[in-house]
Amino acid sequence: MEVFLPIAQVFVNPIEILLLSAIVGILSGLFGVGGGFLMTPFLIFLGVPPAYAVANEANNILATSVSGSTTHYLKNTLDYKMGFMIVIGGTIGTTLGILTFTYFKDLGKIDTVISLAYMYILAIIGTLMLVESLGEIDRAKRNVVVKKKLHVHYWIHGLPLRMRFPKSKLYESIFTPILIGLLVGFIAAIMGIGGAFILVPAMIYIIKMPTRLVPGTSLFVTIFVSVIVTFLHSFNYGSIDLLLVAMLVVGSIIGVQIGQKLGERIDSSGLRALLAVLLLLVGIAIAYDTFFAEQVQREITSVSNSDLNFFSKFIQEFSNDMPFFYGLFSIMFAVFLGVGAAFIRRFISDFKKKMLMKKKKKKFKYNSIVRILTTPTVAIPTKPTTNGL
Repeated sequence: MEVFLPIAQVFVNPIEILLLSAIVGILSGLFGVGGGFLMTPFLIFLGVPPAYAVANEANNILATSVSGSTTHYLKNTLDYKMGFMIVIGGTIGTTLGILTFTYFKDLGKIDTVISLAYMYILAIIGTLMLVESLGEIDRAKRNVVVKKKLHVHYWIHGLPLRMRFPKSKLYESIFTPILIGLLVGFIAAIMGIGGAFILVPAMIYIIKMPTRLVPGTSLFVTIFVSVIVTFLHSFNYGSIDLLLVAMLVVGSIIGVQIGQKLGERIDSSGLRALLAVLLLLVGIAIAYDTFFAEQVQREITSVSNSDLNFFSKFIQEFSNDMPFFYGLFSIMFAVFLGVGAAFIRRFISDFKKKMLMKKKKKKFKYNSIVRILTTPTVAIPTKPTTNGL
């Protein structure tokens, strides 16, 4: 069974999309990494043109980030001031990234640029992760404890215009988070990823933020960057396909929940090496497809309007006639899916807690009754009467 994507103009198998997005979601939940750098290449392998794969994965990241950030919002584990500084840099970087994207798209080389970017990024991340994982495994076997330096200063810490960030208890130059955000935004615009693989280490090791504030602040930044990327891709190129986004979001959110549950029960440190190998294999596959595979012109399926269903026709006409409002609608659609998923997850969690409490109460009552019934009665000795003798 195949479904026609009216914006990307290709047929895809929805079961394959759901399964792959769920698998990527499981990996994201299990290892605490973003899945954008895996899902976008998978979409390309399934036949989705790279430019459309980048845009729609950015919209998917927006939905999943909204869903994940609600927990941190309720727990108040966000540094909004630091987040806004990073978002300022992210806005600049996203704008520069879109301009770069447009330049190579006009040259007709954007597919090659995206493939090369993923090839190098996956090779670097996979190699670093593999070296780190093998080192951790070796140290665990030898029971070696590595003492890390508490304070490591880089050139970026000497930048001017320092500002206090009370939530993180930091006194840092505003240029530090802005430069980090600029890099994250630039990469997100070209590759359609959230940039968490850069943002999280930078927050911990460069900005020196408290670890408990990093995940929530990272998701907060990702939401704003993904909003800008989604809107600009939709407005400039009309490349957001809501049908594809819906399939990606459903699979990703289900997969993330499963991955988080697995992460609570198993030690994933040893599995990081396998994830690193997977990243390297995907990078090798992209390199082969780019340089060595026989270059076949991608077939764009042409379907007349009369053959489209009402939903597909509506999306196509909406995107062509009103690109500005279609971009806003794409953002609201992703936010709606993310918020809906968060509420469903919260409802299921509360329901499980209530059922667990009821089960504990029943067990307590049962144990109390059993304890009463099985406790032997002890006869209290009485003093013998003397009858006045």
